[in-house]
Amino acid sequence: MKIAFSPCPNDTLVFHAWVHGLIPGAPQLDVTYADIDITNTLAAGAQGPDVVKISYAALPWALSEYALLPCGGALGKGCGPLVLTSNRGSIHSLASLSSKRVAVPSERSTAYLLFRLWATQHVPGGIGEIVVLPFHEIMPAVRDGVVDAGLVIHEARFTYPSFGLTLLADLGTWWEKDTNLPIPLGAIIARRSLDLPAITGWIQASVKYAWAHPEASKDYVLQHSQELSQEVTQAHIKLYVNEFTQDIGLTGHRAVEALLSRASQEGLVPKVDLATLYL
Repeated sequence: MKIAFSPCPNDTLVFHAWVHGLIPGAPQLDVTYADIDITNTLAAGAQGPDVVKISYAALPWALSEYALLPCGGALGKGCGPLVLTSNRGSIHSLASLSSKRVAVPSERSTAYLLFRLWATQHVPGGIGEIVVLPFHEIMPAVRDGVVDAGLVIHEARFTYPSFGLTLLADLGTWWEKDTNLPIPLGAIIARRSLDLPAITGWIQASVKYAWAHPEASKDYVLQHSQELSQEVTQAHIKLYVNEFTQDIGLTGHRAVEALLSRASQEGLVPKVDLATLYL
């Protein structure tokens, strides 16, 4: 079975047991490791993997072939994207972000949707130019003045001070206050033609194995963690692997529906028939 997910610690932790043949009855996996902007594109193509991790923001473009699985993804609180500026830059308030250049990691990411929804409320006159950059280039670009601000995710929450950057807004905090819901970041989807309940069971078993044997996946996670320190890796896992990883539940479904409904109202994604999201 072909699967694609990111090399981020939360994904490698979740899938470690399945990848290593530790889940009884689960088929062998052929794994592609790729950042979320690449997996989003893979899921939009006709020859995409059987199972793939994408951003919830990319779901509207994948639903003709894929269904959302209720496990394995990333939802949570206190884990949202950040808007960063340089200590030496000219942006010192939300209003001063108006008409500026902002780097983002993808235009089909939850981070980008949250940023656009937030900017509608908080940036008079709107953002000037959106610049799409690879995730690892955003903080250096802000530091060096190539862009005025940057939208960052994942481990950047822990590392941005080392780049001399300042937090302008925590979009997760804004979303949680505005909706009282977790942030739907990454989704696991599978081809509708497959045995979706079985795949769900294998992923949930892999999650349970990770929780029951926390040391088993350590080397595998660190191998793929892009030179992150062990401390940052563990902080990353603590943020993104939680009860929603096992089962997103009613609260998680409400969060997904809120994000996609708001985004479609702003013209950021196609309108989705919410009944088509699920198994």
